[in-house]
Amino acid sequence: MKIVINVDFGGFGVSEAVYNELGFEWDDYGYLTNEDFGIESNNYYAYRSDSRLITAIEKIGTKKSSGFLAALKIIEVPDGIEWDIDNYDGLESIHENHQSWS
Repeated sequence: MKIVINVDFGGFGVSEAVYNELGFEWDDYGYLTNEDFGIESNNYYAYRSDSRLITAIEKIGTKKSSGFLAALKIIEVPDGIEWDIDNYDGLESIHENHQSWS
């Protein structure tokens, strides 16, 4: 499974070119959500693996797809892995979900 993340400080955002490729109306910011893709999920970042988003970014290229202060990268994670995105001041990494007890 492919997932798009931001690999620089500043935060995730996509360019107007991505909005155009997706057929979305530009919001002047480049912020997307699960709702934009019709996704109902407990994972706030589920849209990051949506095939439409991945295809748009691959077509345009990560550099031209990156929004203001963003540096997008597509990461491949094995299918069937439950994942989440860890965010530190906008710099993101993907982590496998694990169980924990206390």
